[in-house]
Amino acid sequence: MSGISERLIDQAYSDLKDTCGGVRNDYFGLLYVEREFHVPRDKAINQVAFGGNDYGIDGFHLDTQRRNLYLFQFKYSTSYTQFKQSLQRLIDAGMERIFMTPNLDASKNQVLLQLRSCMVENRAIIDQICVRFVFTGDPAEAERSQVLDKLREDLENKKYLIDEFFGGRQVTLVVEFRSATGKVGAVVDQRRTRVFRLPISELLARSGPHDESMQVGFVRLVDLHEMFREMGPRFFERNIRYGLGGSEFVNRAISRALKQIVLDGKESPAVFAFNHNGITLFAEKLESKDGCCHITEPRLLNGAQTITTFRDFLEKNADNKHLDQRRSAVQELRVLCKIITQATQGFVTAVTINNNRQNPVEPWDLHANDLIQLELQDKFRDDLGIYYERQENAFQNLSYQEMEEEGITEEGKAIELVRLAQTLLVSDGNISALANLRRVFEDDAAYDQVFTPGRLKADTRLIVLCYKIQFRLRRLLQEIEQKGPNKYWFIFRARQLFWALLCQALLNDADIQRHAEQYGSDMSIKAQYTDLLASLASTRCRPILADLLKDKAYVDKVAEQNFGFLRTNAAYKRSMEFAYKRWKWVEKKLK
Repeated sequence: MSGISERLIDQAYSDLKDTCGGVRNDYFGLLYVEREFHVPRDKAINQVAFGGNDYGIDGFHLDTQRRNLYLFQFKYSTSYTQFKQSLQRLIDAGMERIFMTPNLDASKNQVLLQLRSCMVENRAIIDQICVRFVFTGDPAEAERSQVLDKLREDLENKKYLIDEFFGGRQVTLVVEFRSATGKVGAVVDQRRTRVFRLPISELLARSGPHDESMQVGFVRLVDLHEMFREMGPRFFERNIRYGLGGSEFVNRAISRALKQIVLDGKESPAVFAFNHNGITLFAEKLESKDGCCHITEPRLLNGAQTITTFRDFLEKNADNKHLDQRRSAVQELRVLCKIITQATQGFVTAVTINNNRQNPVEPWDLHANDLIQLELQDKFRDDLGIYYERQENAFQNLSYQEMEEEGITEEGKAIELVRLAQTLLVSDGNISALANLRRVFEDDAAYDQVFTPGRLKADTRLIVLCYKIQFRLRRLLQEIEQKGPNKYWFIFRARQLFWALLCQALLNDADIQRHAEQYGSDMSIKAQYTDLLASLASTRCRPILADLLKDKAYVDKVAEQNFGFLRTNAAYKRSMEFAYKRWKWVEKKLK
């Protein structure tokens, strides 16, 4: 299909705005439906939303020959990021409104009423629901987005609502990104709802403050392993990290317990549940029937170490005759399991954080799945092909094929979450916060100030330039110390201040764009980049530091050899005042 031009949109808007209303870009969707499916305009008008309150659906079309029902979200933009809010609306309430509770909102868009009527009337002939996100950009870029991948998974997890509407009849769900030019992204066909049968006859139940549900029982390790085997890494998607690795204390303890119970026969399988802290799952749905529990689309919130260690144990001992002889013991291994349902994303995130405290977990790990972190991962990949390691151990677990599929061209190093936070803090001049980095991640206000949405608009090359300074900072400070051991013996106490001043030296340099092009596009640290830093450290930062030491506010502290002030924001502010007097520097931040 040829592209939809500005002129065509303007013409449609001019012709129909008085009768259909809405805004100009709404008519992009109308033209798409007309041209893609050869729908007459008088019919297409009733299949497209004009105005808001659409719950994430801008239009629909039923193809009776293919037996496909198409649901659309349109964005007249080349940017896939425009789909984020629409996807979230569809996940939060749209799927529920469309398939289960259409009458809860009397003010919903007229197109949803038309859609509901079409679905009810043609329920028997619909075999596939195709959710299309249509824009003018490259679908391949949308497919690589960590944000959209996470949101698409959340949308696919709502498949059970489709199943209920069609009375359990097999109706597949396909979610795809398409360009109005006809270019398509990867299509995951035959999306089915994953339901696992757990042999648990009794569960304890507890309700949450907003009708969230928690049910508790003892789940077999083999059933959890089966979930992981069938779902792969997606089973861990809501966890804060991948496995800790076999060398970690917790995993070694689990391995020893499995060996003693299964291979050595020294302990009863029943003891495993007594000695284990338990795990937590989130599920879209949980039903008890036929003496078992049926769990729909489970996701692990904590317990990755248990499951990966159990998998490694089975694989390592696959040829061990004792394992084969003791299969019954393996089947009896159970852990206490909490299963959360009917909960919002925010509630699930809070549960995840609070259920991952039995192993040493740093506060930054608990933010690994924040939307801003997913957006930063997209930013580094899209702009420079650099991997952003928001989850602990994620980069080292990536294969070359996976990096290629994700659009990662920089294979040597990744941008790390904690190091990025430090870079953003020093570039802001907030050097005192580095003394207690945990507080930055534990205090919501402090965290939001570091990871603001404005960071997404920054020149990524400048972030990389400032980020890489830390890997040459020791060398630069040593060179200054060697130039005057008696004068600069304290220089390492000014490490964070020096890093901050070097960032400002770069950002205020007249050739900053050339530096960004030469040294900010990858993670390598070229000799010329190091030479540039050394020159700025000697000719710019060292004189500023000398001015600071002679300042009347600090001269007494220097005489007392009390250099703690070098780690304060006040010292940074005063340094920038000297920098302005000398070279007209102004504070420039990465946003």
